[in-house]
Amino acid sequence: MRTLHVIAHPESAHHVDGLVGGWYDSPLTTAGSAAAVAIAEALRARIPEGAGLELFSSDLRRAQEAAAVIGERLQVIPILDRRLREKSYGEAEGKPQDWLTRRFVTPPAVGERLRHDEGIAGAESMAEFGQRVYAAMDPILRSDCPHQIIVTHGGAITFVVAAWLALPLDALGYARFRAGPGSITELHEDDYFHNRQLVRLGETDHLR
Repeated sequence: MRTLHVIAHPESAHHVDGLVGGWYDSPLTTAGSAAAVAIAEALRARIPEGAGLELFSSDLRRAQEAAAVIGERLQVIPILDRRLREKSYGEAEGKPQDWLTRRFVTPPAVGERLRHDEGIAGAESMAEFGQRVYAAMDPILRSDCPHQIIVTHGGAITFVVAAWLALPLDALGYARFRAGPGSITELHEDDYFHNRQLVRLGETDHLR
C-alpha cells in the first residue's frame, strides 16, 4: 500500500498578526515550531524505520521550516517545489486581512467560479492555483515510493487531495477539502486494485 501524508504547515507569524498569507513569506511562530516537532513524531510513529520515503515541500519559509523538522526526524531531505505554495493573493499579501476583505469579490453562487476574478491585482484565480498544484502532483503520483510526505498550505490541500483522487480540476468549482494548520491528511492507494482513498482529513490529535 502506498501512503501519502499531507501536512498543512502549522501556525505562522501571519496567522497571529492578522495578515494575508498567500506568498507572503512569514516564519513559523514558537507554537508552530513546537507543532512541527509533534507532526514529525506522529509521522515517525506511522512510517516504519527504513521504509522508502520521499518528502516534498512548498518553498515558502513557513512550510520549509516545518519540512526541515520533519526531514531531520525521519532522515530524509526535503524536495522544495514552488508549485506547492499557497494561492497567490497578489497585492494583498502581507496586508491586514481587513484590507483584503474590503476589496474581495466573492465568487457567484451559480456560474463560473474557478476562473472568477476576485478583484485583487496580481492574485491567482482558483483555476490557476489548481493547475499549478496539479502540475506539482504529477511527478509525485508517478513515483512508486511507498511513503510520501507533502508539506503545503491549507488552501492547496484541496488540490492535492483532488489530484490524488484523479478528479478533473473543473469538478472543483464547489468542492473543498479543509485541513487546519498543523494537521495531517492521510491518503492510501492499495496494491491490488490501485484504488485511492481519503482515509483521514485534517487530523490534529497529535497536537493535543
